[in-house]
Amino acid sequence: MIVQNKVRLLILILTLLSAISIKAQVEKVQELDTTRTNTALYNELDFLRFRGTHVIDAAFGTSLLLGDYPEASPDIFFRIGYKYHINRNLNINLSFNKYNLTVSEDFNQGYMSFDLNLEYLVMPNKGLTPFLFGGYGYNASNYFEETQTKVQFGLGLEYMVMDGLGLKLFGDYNYVLSNEMEGLILPENDESFLRIGLGVNLYLGGNKRKEQILNQIDTVINSNLIN
Repeated sequence: MIVQNKVRLLILILTLLSAISIKAQVEKVQELDTTRTNTALYNELDFLRFRGTHVIDAAFGTSLLLGDYPEASPDIFFRIGYKYHINRNLNINLSFNKYNLTVSEDFNQGYMSFDLNLEYLVMPNKGLTPFLFGGYGYNASNYFEETQTKVQFGLGLEYMVMDGLGLKLFGDYNYVLSNEMEGLILPENDESFLRIGLGVNLYLGGNKRKEQILNQIDTVINSNLIN
């Protein structure tokens, strides 16, 4: 009888110790999740204060036809566009691009393109960050006399001069899905060209999202105090 009581007592003690251990582990996991949530919220809040949800994009630079054109030379390039940040790392953007391609003294043709890209900021909370982008475009000669589709990708570097204003240097490679750009015909190769630009990003908005984040942070803090 005494032995049975000791066994029961031992089982009870082990059960209590197991319950305490499980509770401690659960609380540790919850605390870790809360810390991660808070960190993510504060990082996004810092991004919105530093940059913003909406971006007006403008740039100018040079364009150069690639391929079997030994006499090709750089010419003018201009861009204006709009970006919307899905989150602090990723944005979707649409831009209008006006550029010229020059092959020789006898040929200088103007083009335009409407480009839709996804862009990824490597270090969105830093004052200096690389970024990568790529997407699909609609290319046309002046007055839309001829049109082609294209794909493009590129990379760049952005430096924040002040909150809400960034300077950027970038380059993009454009691959036209046709070998019949007006006046430029290579029977066996699609046309491709390079654009290099220097521009500005003007960040706007984000106030509504800031309020939502602050409310989430307050909720998490209050929940922790209750616990």
